[in-house]
Amino acid sequence: MSTTTALEAAGLGIRYGGRARPWALRDCSLALPAGRVCALVGPNGAGKSSLLGLAAGLLRPTEGTITAPPRDRLAYVAQDKPLHPRLTVADTLRMGRELNPGRWDEAAARAVLADALDPRALVRELSGGLRTRLALALALGKRPELLLLDEPMADLDPLARRQLMGLLMADAAERGTTVVMSSHILTELEGTCDHLLLLADGRIRLAGSVDELLAAHTLLTGPVADLAPHTVVDTRTTGRQLTALVRREGPVEGPWEAADPTLEDLLLAHLRTTEGVAA
Repeated sequence: MSTTTALEAAGLGIRYGGRARPWALRDCSLALPAGRVCALVGPNGAGKSSLLGLAAGLLRPTEGTITAPPRDRLAYVAQDKPLHPRLTVADTLRMGRELNPGRWDEAAARAVLADALDPRALVRELSGGLRTRLALALALGKRPELLLLDEPMADLDPLARRQLMGLLMADAAERGTTVVMSSHILTELEGTCDHLLLLADGRIRLAGSVDELLAAHTLLTGPVADLAPHTVVDTRTTGRQLTALVRREGPVEGPWEAADPTLEDLLLAHLRTTEGVAA
């Protein structure tokens, strides 16, 4: 793996069970530059959790390869936030400190907790949102080079979600941490992620820099008409009005009003397209 690349995969695939079972991921190849904040997006069952589990070294690929930093320089927050239920908050932090000698940053961990948790409280007594805070505290306290987050903010209220997202992004910017974050909350990704990886049906449908992908697309609005020669990603028709997201291939001609798409426009269009468009 290159020193400028934080995560690489080549021909990666995994399926659970025998050959009769469907592939959870198939023929996935990617190269994520170091220092990027990557949004991992896709419908349920697209393979997002499988990809993160493979990157974390918790799953073994059926085919292909994936290369990531060693475990002592990687942190993974799974969707179900698996913490030991009989430990207290203080014990959990001490476990993180003792398991990561030489790398543990107590101040970074406590910044995530923000006095929201009683150190004497048992993990099993915590709400889903507080368990999320504790899991993120362990991850940031480890000072990872690569931070993998599977739906990290799903249990948080909007105010806590905004606060923790700001903390994560500020920490990543200061430390140069590479972040891969799976999320169904598209507005959460706007303005925070600079790289995109979209999965559908176990395959990568779109990958690259957010700015470059947005620049490669145009949102057209106008009367129903032939969109050739543009590659159409998605269209919606309301009466005689058509809205289409197309790949930019030369000047736009015809009775169209052209606009730059937002990240949400781009993601929703590609998610609505069952076959996807090659990146």
